[in-house]
Amino acid sequence: MEWVGYSLALFAPTPLLLMLVGTTLGIVVGAIPGLSGTMLISLTLPLTFAMSPLNAIVLLIAMYVGAISGGLISATLLRMPGTPSSIMTTFDGYPMAQQGKAARALGLGIVASFVGGLLSWVVLVLLTRPLADLAAGFGPFEKFSLVMMALVLIAAVSEGSLLRGLIAGLLGMLVAMPGVDPALGGLRLTFGFNFLDAGLDLAPVLIGVFAVSQIIRDSSDIEGQPPQIHDIGTRDVLLPWRDWKRHGGNMLQSSAIGTWIGILPGIGANIASVVAYTFARRVSKEPEKFGKGSEEGIIASEAANNASVGGALVPLIAMGIPGSVIDAVLLGAFAMHALTPGTLLFQNNPDLVAAMMGSALIANFMMFVLMVLTARYIAKLCAVPRAFLLPLIMFFCVVGTFALRGNMLDVWVMLGFGLVGLALEACRIPLGPFVIGLVLAPIAEINLRSGLMISAGSIEPLFTRPISAVFMFVAIVLLAWQLREELIVSRQTRRV
Repeated sequence: MEWVGYSLALFAPTPLLLMLVGTTLGIVVGAIPGLSGTMLISLTLPLTFAMSPLNAIVLLIAMYVGAISGGLISATLLRMPGTPSSIMTTFDGYPMAQQGKAARALGLGIVASFVGGLLSWVVLVLLTRPLADLAAGFGPFEKFSLVMMALVLIAAVSEGSLLRGLIAGLLGMLVAMPGVDPALGGLRLTFGFNFLDAGLDLAPVLIGVFAVSQIIRDSSDIEGQPPQIHDIGTRDVLLPWRDWKRHGGNMLQSSAIGTWIGILPGIGANIASVVAYTFARRVSKEPEKFGKGSEEGIIASEAANNASVGGALVPLIAMGIPGSVIDAVLLGAFAMHALTPGTLLFQNNPDLVAAMMGSALIANFMMFVLMVLTARYIAKLCAVPRAFLLPLIMFFCVVGTFALRGNMLDVWVMLGFGLVGLALEACRIPLGPFVIGLVLAPIAEINLRSGLMISAGSIEPLFTRPISAVFMFVAIVLLAWQLREELIVSRQTRRV
């Protein structure tokens, strides 16, 4: 009953208004390629200094929920993920929009986002301490083996070829190498360029590879007719009962995957989306439809990345360990308001713990209602002539990239990787694995080198520690299975 009393404080006018504003801004920013939830929360953080801790926290968490959800809009309608976690949504959302099923794709994504958010909230409330303790037991070898498993999953999200998918992933890992050596502290692969001393930031590379390359490609057909989309009403977006029965299992399994991966510190929504998408493809009765407009693919990606929000809040609240980049910014908000995550937070500030959990739930309901009511207007983005839309998107890409660090070199990096994206697609090398490799490389390297330091250079714990051994076994089995499938297809093709 005490927790219920604390939660009722969220229904005061000020917290409710802040959650509404935060969710709305998060959806808008998340839907605009070039802008991100991390940037929005970072820019808002100084403004919360004068607020009470409760108001500050509920505003930032609402922005978090809205931004992760909003990314599906541009991913579906424009093939430009508004957030990195929506990369997988582009694979099936955009083909569905091109087929005139934009309303259907948006509806699936919105409902999956809502279900994922609700399930992760249940885990957040009921299992915060036990699950946080379990995640805390993961050492560097466990984290490295998990990343290895995710890297093998690149093969499953590649378009056609295991080899091309792995090449793309390795190229992404190579791009992540320049900068400061995490173990020795020295510079590497900077080639004398000072701007590489801090490495290449993810945002400019992501925006360049996905957004700028698409802008350049679409500019070649600037006078082309935009797809015709019929007016969309609320009923077009809401799913009938038969769809809940058909996709309910996928929603639950993807939400569970997203929640679990979100709990693991430092992993984030990107990997959650990849793993859930790949698992859904593996167990699907129609895996050949993935990447061509599969409803299951959209649901898996959006349920998982939204579920990771609640999951990532578990180690943040219980241990003060950020589960993602946005959680690291939220940790800064805790420090600004003299809050110490962990046991002391539960003991000294139970009202704030209840506020964090309650705001995550309320923001999910607000997100669902806002996106359902505005779907008819969102879908009309596809009908805007390219001559007006592309320059506007390019403007947001430049402004968003420059605003991250106030560095014009980031803009040039963004433009350069726009050309890299074009070149990769011209060589039929998929972009998804490239970005996935870029995201995973630092996590893999830091944990492997930390583990090797602890074990005096021995990799034996990678295969003798139970959890790590399980992850490595799964990775090997997945790789062998994918190679077997490709060999079978290759032999059948030769016979024909």
